[in-house]
This record gives sequence, C-alpha cells and structure tokens, in this order.
Amino acid sequence: MALIIEGLTKSYRKDAPPALDDLSLEIRRGTFGLLGPNGAGKTTLIKILATQMDPTQGSVRLNGLDLVVDRVEVRRRLGYLPQHFGAYPQLTALEFLDYRARLGGLHDRREREERVRASLEEVALTEVRSRRTGTFSGGMMRRLGIAQAILNDPEFLIVDEPTVGLDPEERIRFRAILGRLGRDRVILISTHIVGDISSTCEEIGVLAAGRLRYLGPPENLISTAEGKVWEVRIRDKDFEPLSERFQVVHVITDDDDMQVRIVGDQDPPDGAERATPNLEDAYVYGMMADAPLSGAL
Repeated sequence: MALIIEGLTKSYRKDAPPALDDLSLEIRRGTFGLLGPNGAGKTTLIKILATQMDPTQGSVRLNGLDLVVDRVEVRRRLGYLPQHFGAYPQLTALEFLDYRARLGGLHDRREREERVRASLEEVALTEVRSRRTGTFSGGMMRRLGIAQAILNDPEFLIVDEPTVGLDPEERIRFRAILGRLGRDRVILISTHIVGDISSTCEEIGVLAAGRLRYLGPPENLISTAEGKVWEVRIRDKDFEPLSERFQVVHVITDDDDMQVRIVGDQDPPDGAERATPNLEDAYVYGMMADAPLSGAL
C-alpha cells in the first residue's frame, strides 16, 4: 500500500512562482504528517490528492492507480476530512452518515447499516447516534467528520487541520483515533499544529515555498536543533531585543518577568540554560534557514 508522488508541480500563473515545485515523495502504510507555514503549498497538495484539482506537471499514484486517469476508482478508495467540515444540523448522526453512505454508492441496506455502525463505533459516537448534529460540540463534529470519511473503508485518508479549535481532551481523543486508523491504511495529516504530528506520525514532511524541506522520522528532525534551544528568564523590557536575535518559541509571563524559550545559532544571552529540543523547536529552527534541513532528503 503506497501513495507515490513524482515531480508534482502546480502553477496558477506564469508570472508567479509555482505553488508546488517538482515535489516527489512516497508515503507507505501508516500516518504521515505534513507540516508547513501558510503559503507553503499544503492546501494545493491536499486539493490535488483529494482529486479536486489537477497538477500542472507530474503524477500521483495510489496503489498503482493514477489520480487523474483513474479518478473515479481513486475516489472510491479515498476518504477526506476537510478543515471546514459541516453536517446538516437537523439530521441525527445516524441519519447524516446513512445519507453520506447513499451518496457514496452504498445502496445495499444491510451493508450500509453495517458501515455506518462500524464508523460510529470507530470514533466513539455510538451512544449519541440519535442526537441531532446541530447539538454536537466541536470535538464531536470532528469525530463525525472522520466517521463520514471512513464509511467506504478507504485505503487512503486525508485529514486537513484535524484539531483546530479543539480542547486538549478532544485533541488527545482525536489523535488516538487517527493512530488506530493508521494501522491498515495510508493517512496524511496536514497541519500547522506540531503536537498533532509528534504524537501520531511515524514519518513527517516539511513543506516550504512549494518544496520539500525535510522528509523522515520526527526524531531525525529534532536532532537538527541540538544545541540551538535555550531557556532564559528576562525582564519585559528585554524581550524585543532578544526576539530580534532569536526565534521565540514559548513565553511564560510572571509580573514583569518572563521565562522565554528561544532557538537560534547565536551565542546565548547571559543566564540562558540549554534545553532539550522537541519537534516544535526543530520545526521553528528549520524555518529560519533556506537550505534543506540536515539529513532531510
């Protein structure tokens, strides 16, 4: 089971840089995390992979099927949860999923009922299946979104910004669901929330300006920030000068003092203590440079 992307380029205008620039990568069974800042090309890539847009050049193959030539068959094997997912508020969860299953071609009643039941159970919504979706919390709606995306038991599942707006408890629950689903299919998670990647993905890619900056395990990316992360306690008046020299990752304020976590190549400020890097530190550090990250490609 594999998704193979070769030489993928997408240009919207001849006089502008391409949104995707000769992108190539291979994603095998399991959960793959795609990180990148705004404008990196993540949305364009997601639209192409979801068969909503054709590339300018290059190809994408899912288990040997071409996303353009074999579009109909690919869509049968594809599940997609967009960032902005909505359901008909007057329908119950059960009614909504039954409706989505009909649209997806599940016309046999028994098969459809079984797929709806299994999808609700997979995302822990069985007990609220008779509630109208208009009464659902944000976390429940995201889980319902996953349920509709896996109705056809897809080989490839795309999840765009999965935990935006969720509280910590729902975020953890959602990550656990994605972890389970990745055991027997390819899942691509596109996000700017590094925590969604670090806890669920065996392999990650960092996209910037339409090019792949890093491809590999999270721990290898973390190693690129060794010796570049510091924590220091400063006065409020010292924050601006410090932020001009370093990239600030995290701040905790306490009256006129603040504990600041910073990354950068410069000599650390007085009183700074070296910190063990995490994935967020490494991602921030990597975005400060123009060249591919060490050991990336």
